[in-house]
Amino acid sequence: MSFETSLERLEAIAARLEDDELELDAALALFEEGIAELRAASAFLSQAETRLKHLNEAADGVFRVDE
Repeated sequence: MSFETSLERLEAIAARLEDDELELDAALALFEEGIAELRAASAFLSQAETRLKHLNEAADGVFRVDE
């Protein structure tokens, strides 16, 4: 799953949770799913941040990723 997919699912969950007709059990299940999606999206962002921190520009203007 990608960051974008997690974000889309989070948006769908938030929209469903705003529904006044939603039963409590369904709302709790969606909330739990939302927490899992939030953690997944956060992990994607953390990985991207780590890669950006390792990105360096060489003297000739070429970028490289330090592993």
